[in-house]
Amino acid sequence: MSRVCQVTGSRTRVGNTYARKGLAKASGGVGKKITGVTKRKFKVNLHWKRIWVPEINRWVRVRLSTRALRTINKKGAYRTLLECGVLKRAAPKATT
Repeated sequence: MSRVCQVTGSRTRVGNTYARKGLAKASGGVGKKITGVTKRKFKVNLHWKRIWVPEINRWVRVRLSTRALRTINKKGAYRTLLECGVLKRAAPKATT
């Protein structure tokens, strides 16, 4: 399974790490020089979570980033999961 948040859509990104050598100009040197560039990955902080959604009266298991957890705490589980497409709108309750 790919490392993707189901709410925010954030995924693993690629970047570089730089190896530097020398003394900074502010410290009296001639400046830092980049001596090597290596590829690296920035991975999303994902967690499997069971979230209780009272509007549909059941648990929903989703793979979330920590940022998505904060969004759910702020907006509410039902609204957030509806907006991202994890849930479908609940049918209105029948009244007798």
